Amino acid sequence: MAELASVPNVHRDDIEDILIDADRLESRLVELAGRIDEDYAGREVLLVGVLKGAFFVMADLARRLTIRSQVDFMACSSYGSATSSSGVVRILKDLDTDIEGRDVLIVEDIVDSGLTLDYLMKNLRSRRPASLEILSLLTKPTRREVDLPIRYVGFEVPDVFVVGYGLDYAENYRGLPCIATLKPEVYGG
Repeated sequence: MAELASVPNVHRDDIEDILIDADRLESRLVELAGRIDEDYAGREVLLVGVLKGAFFVMADLARRLTIRSQVDFMACSSYGSATSSSGVVRILKDLDTDIEGRDVLIVEDIVDSGLTLDYLMKNLRSRRPASLEILSLLTKPTRREVDLPIRYVGFEVPDVFVVGYGLDYAENYRGLPCIATLKPEVYGG
């Protein structure tokens, strides 16, 4: 498989399939940045990355924007070391920035059940931003348990466990330049 050439040797034996290669990721981020530039023309947007997974998406997105933007981060936990959300959300790191009256764009790596993001949206809305929108690189609509208004979607993916480009399994595979699936024996699936 030629696509595996971009995967570091240490991870190649763990990869089952590459769903989205680095070129498609790059191309889609350019498209999304263009839409955001248009939608927020003449305004400044605060990008709020949800750690740890979104930091790759947010960094690459921020570099492609031509409008004024700032960045901040939140860390939430609902997974622990599991491969699916527990539904119990804890904020581990809150924003350093006051968002009242600001245009805020939450940047996520993936929206699965939507439970964590639903909690986060309610929390941030209570802080009275001028606007609050969501960008998610990936979405799994078949897993959604709550209806979320995701304004910017990179890709819809099937109901499989994915890693790479910020997404991890047991804190590994985040640095892969692509979105991939692991062989079931790697994660016990």
